[in-house]
Amino acid sequence: MRMKLNKSGQLLLVSAAGLLVAALVAACGATNTVDFVYVTSAQAAGSNSYGEIDVFEVNLRSGFMRQIPTSPFPSGGRNPVADAVSTDYQNLYVVNHDDNSIVQFAIGTDGKLYPQNTVNTPGIYPMALAVSGSNLFVLDTYQPLNTCSNTSPCSGSVAVFPIETASGNVLGGELGAPLLNGNLNYWPLNLPGNSTNVIKPTGITVLASGAFLYVSAYDTTANTGYVFGFSVGSDGTLTALNGGALVSAGIQPSAITSDPSGSYVYVTDATAGKVLGYSIQSTGLLTPMTTGIGAGNTFPAGTQPSAAVVDPSGSFLYITNFLDATVTAYSIHSGTLTRIGSYATGLQPVALGIEPALHKYLYTINFLGGSVSSFQLDSSDGTLINSQGSPYHSNTLPTAVAAIPHGAANVKP
Repeated sequence: MRMKLNKSGQLLLVSAAGLLVAALVAACGATNTVDFVYVTSAQAAGSNSYGEIDVFEVNLRSGFMRQIPTSPFPSGGRNPVADAVSTDYQNLYVVNHDDNSIVQFAIGTDGKLYPQNTVNTPGIYPMALAVSGSNLFVLDTYQPLNTCSNTSPCSGSVAVFPIETASGNVLGGELGAPLLNGNLNYWPLNLPGNSTNVIKPTGITVLASGAFLYVSAYDTTANTGYVFGFSVGSDGTLTALNGGALVSAGIQPSAITSDPSGSYVYVTDATAGKVLGYSIQSTGLLTPMTTGIGAGNTFPAGTQPSAAVVDPSGSFLYITNFLDATVTAYSIHSGTLTRIGSYATGLQPVALGIEPALHKYLYTINFLGGSVSSFQLDSSDGTLINSQGSPYHSNTLPTAVAAIPHGAANVKP
């Protein structure tokens, strides 16, 4: 029997259907944010002259980025230059160069930031950091010596902060006191046998296993580059590899990264416009590759490469080229790089990263452009295409990027 409805009954059914559709759209909307992306900007803002942190939510399907309500947030210090998230994605750590500080922010489920604690770095002018498990590693431009200053520079150093677990009055993610290296609370980055040469650190990477740490550095006295290697103890303490002997790394290293398998390290040379490739031995020692183009382990890059990242599959390397305003993609085969292509970014890209939920989007931070460029990454061949609406406006002079997956981002597109 067919039931007939009067007009009021039809309106009720239509209304109910509309409410159901609205509910479904709302439910789907809750999973449309794949990541939260954190971009630090060095431009002073507010009465405290603090830098700022833009927080973007990223659409799962289009990659479109928009700032969350109440963004940006104060960085808690002057001139933030680097950031990183904890392994559990519960905390963001921001390095403020001019205040010699690291600020810990708790991350809310809505991506918002809540400042928790501030610690000072052992040295002067921190410029990079890395997080691995329960340790945070930070690079300082100068060691904490009375003779060190911009007018009288000295070599840099690396320090290790333990990341505390929640206990009593201690909040999870707090940074403990820097670990001791004898009577020092840092590891000097001196040239063995010639401590008068001024060594300027430029980048840091820790293997996914947490077993080894590498620092790229520039000898400003001799105009040459090196990589420092350390093994990381179970307690986080560092031991120099090969008795402290350094690995040659071109003229002026600008960035360093490692692949997820812990098999390779790549260093960008800003002066030569090249990427240097190294194989990692079981002992942590680096061996220059012999399959590069031209001289041994070198691969061509753009003009003044500035940052580097390997995708989570270990199949592709991406580098930003500061003066070319491009990002260059390479495929990785047994460590050897093959150029895929270059893609336009905003002006002066200085940092880049890949979102951690689906590894689908790549971001470059464009310093002079005051923007974030977003690209969709093709996992089959490493090529990039612009995300919807890219580039996106940030605060003035952005410097660094980090990201966490949204809590409901496990839903595949």
